[in-house]
Amino acid sequence: MNKKKIFNDPIYGFISIPSELIYDIIETPYFQRLRRIKQTGLADLVYPGALHTRFHHALGAMHLMSRTLDNLREKGHRISNEEYEAALIAILLHDTGHGPFSHTLEFSLLNNVSHEAISLLVMKKLNQLFDNQLELAIRIFTNTYERPFFHQLVSSQLDIDRLDYLKRDSFFTGVSEGTIGSDRIIKLFDVVDDQIVIEEKGIYSVENFLSARRLMYWQVYLHKTGVAADAMLNNIITRAKWLVQNSTDLYASPALQTFLAKNISLATFESESDVLSTFIQLDDYDIWASIKSWSHEKDTVLAYLSHSLLNRNLYKIKLGNEPYNELKDKLMGKLLEQGKPEQELSYYISDGSISNAAYMAHNQKIKLLKKNGSIVDIEETADLPNIKAMSKIVTKYYLCWPKELNLPTN
Repeated sequence: MNKKKIFNDPIYGFISIPSELIYDIIETPYFQRLRRIKQTGLADLVYPGALHTRFHHALGAMHLMSRTLDNLREKGHRISNEEYEAALIAILLHDTGHGPFSHTLEFSLLNNVSHEAISLLVMKKLNQLFDNQLELAIRIFTNTYERPFFHQLVSSQLDIDRLDYLKRDSFFTGVSEGTIGSDRIIKLFDVVDDQIVIEEKGIYSVENFLSARRLMYWQVYLHKTGVAADAMLNNIITRAKWLVQNSTDLYASPALQTFLAKNISLATFESESDVLSTFIQLDDYDIWASIKSWSHEKDTVLAYLSHSLLNRNLYKIKLGNEPYNELKDKLMGKLLEQGKPEQELSYYISDGSISNAAYMAHNQKIKLLKKNGSIVDIEETADLPNIKAMSKIVTKYYLCWPKELNLPTN
């Protein structure tokens, strides 16, 4: 069988599969499932074109990793064929742990289990299926390989993951501010002492990358309408879990029933072997099918929330620099006046905070290779005050509630 297949990608054109092992990994249910998980969660409720999936992103990231490693080889760096393939596998599988709607349900459907932790479990499972051929990929993914630049290309402040998702999400949402010069950044990557650096002449491309990331967070990932939609979806799942765990019979796929019936933590994944196989049966379609059914449920809370999200009757939302405690009290009072039980108020009123940090300077820093051979942290460059500014975490507070309350907010 010919396994040298080609994908036609709207961002990069033709993407080739470089090895039979990678082809076989892509063909597994663990990877094919990513076709059924949207990259940007509910962002299509704001940007109708945002219908691309984690499958698109994973292939695109693999393609950029291939181009990056080719470039580093051209600069004289030793990268063996085994390292090359392992790095591609690590980036290809880095998002296989995502649940339905990507990041949205990490803290409601699961009990605070990160997608990275589940991705590692998937990689270990695939390693068993493929006779330990993923050992090096796992070491790269977990940053336990002696050449750390491979891990930095998978996960760092300037990694292949971000280079693809910024360009891809910008394209599919139509938000041009997210456009980045990924080709130039890839060409200017270098390695010094097994650490990734960027050549000095690429400094403005990096500044544009960080600026684009900050803008994409405010305009797409943390768009206030998207925040309201995410809050509604989380409230739906929270309510459904409460009902199921209190002996209410709800429609759900067998896989979703498992995660509604009990609070599953990372320890559950590690101690119960069937939990991972059940998890990879979950995707966006499980949730939407249930929401369609739940919109007709007898439980008024679940029915209202499901019907509203299904028909894009989203919460009204306010976003600002301070918590909306006084307004929240007024809204809760009005709901109580309408006869809503106090224990149900949290399903109708959601509040919290969102944060945007384009460059986490206290984490692994972006290193700049100057012309004289010295290496400096990028924020130390005197003529780039914007990068210093973007290293500050900006936090905003939100409050959202049903539009039907019609409460004056001024």
